[in-house]
Formats: sequence, C-alpha cells, structure tokens
Amino acid sequence: MDILIVEDETVAAERLESALLQIDQSFNIAAKIGSVKESVRWLLSHHVDLIFLDIQLSDGLSFSIFDELRITTPVIFTTAYDQYAIKAFELNSIGYLLKPIRKKELQDSLLKLRTIQSAFSVNIESLIAAYNDQKHSYKNRFLFFLGEKLKKVETREIAYFYILGKGVYAKTFGNKTYPVDFTLDALEDELNPSKFFRINRQYLVNMEAIEQMVAWSRTRIKLMLTPDPGKNSDTIVSISRSTDFKKWLDS
Repeated sequence: MDILIVEDETVAAERLESALLQIDQSFNIAAKIGSVKESVRWLLSHHVDLIFLDIQLSDGLSFSIFDELRITTPVIFTTAYDQYAIKAFELNSIGYLLKPIRKKELQDSLLKLRTIQSAFSVNIESLIAAYNDQKHSYKNRFLFFLGEKLKKVETREIAYFYILGKGVYAKTFGNKTYPVDFTLDALEDELNPSKFFRINRQYLVNMEAIEQMVAWSRTRIKLMLTPDPGKNSDTIVSISRSTDFKKWLDS
C-alpha cells in the first residue's frame, strides 16, 4: 500500500511512519509533506492508496486541499483537536485520529479501510467478461407483416430505414420495401451502431448503402444511397450529426 503523510511537524510525521511500518513492513511511505500548497502540487502528479492528513498545516487548514483537487483516495485525518470531526467525515475520511496517535486506534483505522475495500472490491477482468457476455445483443433479423403473410429479412439485407408520412419503412438492397413496427428512435437502440447511422430525422442508413457523398455545404453532406430513394428524398446529413457521422465513417 502506498501512503502519503501530510504533517507539518517532522517528529510527528516520523513517528507516524514508524508506527505504520511496525504494523506492516510492506507499507510504502511515498512522501511526507508539510503544507497545503506542496500537497496540492504533489497530488496533481502522484497517486497513493491512502492519505494521512493533519488538519492544521503550516499554511492553513488541510481542508482547503479538497477545494483545489477532486480527491477520491481514502483519508485518515490526524489532529490535536476534535472540533473538525464533522467536517472531516463530510470528505473522504475513514478515520479521525487525535494526537498523540495510539497504535490501537491506528490499527483500527487501517482495518476499517481493508474492510471497506474488501466489501467493494471488484475483479475487473471478471466484470469485463460478464459485461461482454451480457452486453446488448443487436437485432439480426426482422419479421415483417405483409397482409396475412410474414417475411423474414436479415438485418444485413436492409439498406436503410426511413419515415414516409406517418409510417416507418425498411428498404432492402434488393429494392424491396417493408413497413416497420418501430420508430427510428427505437431502431437506433436495436441496430449495431457500427453498421447503421441516423443521418437526420428521416433516415437511418446502413454504411454499405452509401454509394457516394457530396459536400452539400460547408458542414453538410448529401448521400447517394443504393437503392436510390428518389429525387425528393432528404438524404442530407443534418448539421447536428455531421461531426459524429464523419467519426462513424472513420471508425
């Protein structure tokens, strides 16, 4: 465990270091610092597992460190006074030790830290594996209703989805059109975002359907799709989506 000691009294800092090493020789005292200013500077470029923080330092109260930095590291406060206890526990405090620090109280604070870490510990590799197993499964096929008949179409066969009037339709690469019982918003969640992109309010296109692209203005792009949706179709990438569209193509 890497530990930072923030204490402006050299003797107190050395005593705390000695007590910690008596408890566990594997502890690494990364630094001993004596001021708010130096602590902020050091913490900007270093990380430790635990901070022992004296409240009254040579240049002010150590609480001001939290005004300068977002500290997520567990903190054990050390002080000769007890009036700061409430403030300390509003921060990342897992302990509030009054000087002179007793070994038993120090051990109890370290045990509390280990208990908390154990309770919230996560095996990252297992978490990633579980996520990969349970991540969103994108839609591989659609079942379209054509009167009393049903038609199964693989998602990869669909060139784009579009809105016409009050309905949503799918156009296949084979130039077949099917009514869809999804909104375009819902389809965005169902389709693999690496394959399909919502270019504007009316069209959700398969990357493979993009035959040509023409600069329509400084920030907009006109798409020529296959099959051709027709002259009056709005296949222009909206201004709000142009940046994301370019990133999508380049991903």
